[in-house]
Amino acid sequence: MIAYLSGGMEYANDEGANWRTEITGWLKETLEHDVIDPVIESGNLVKEHYAEDYHEWKQSNPDRYKTFLRLVIDQDLRAVIGKADYLICLWDSSVLRGGGTHGEITMAYFVGKPVYLVNNLPLKDLSGWIMACATESVSDFGDLKDVLKQNYGHGDHRP
Repeated sequence: MIAYLSGGMEYANDEGANWRTEITGWLKETLEHDVIDPVIESGNLVKEHYAEDYHEWKQSNPDRYKTFLRLVIDQDLRAVIGKADYLICLWDSSVLRGGGTHGEITMAYFVGKPVYLVNNLPLKDLSGWIMACATESVSDFGDLKDVLKQNYGHGDHRP
């Protein structure tokens, strides 16, 4: 099984790398699942295209910025649609100004992939669209782990 790790990057601390690193270790050790981490994948594109300063292009060269971002978008959506078996999404304030997480969740829902949402916002602030796209919503990663063990655990991993 392969999990795609969706969540804020553009406006998140460390592009959201910390939670992704932590859940990656747990998924591999506990469920023997692989992951697609868009922080790592986009970092590879940055290196491949010599785009280390692409954030600056948003102001200095918007066309170049859009061209590069389209590579990232294409890579991410291909992974969601064609490679991942399910999505794990951290929904917090960092996603509200961005767009990628919204798109990833919507595409996953549309093609029938389970979406496990870790919602860190008050329920009244959660978009109805996102709520409807989520297969299951929990409020923290401890609850997410319980859900994933129940749904994907095997042998002694099952509660």
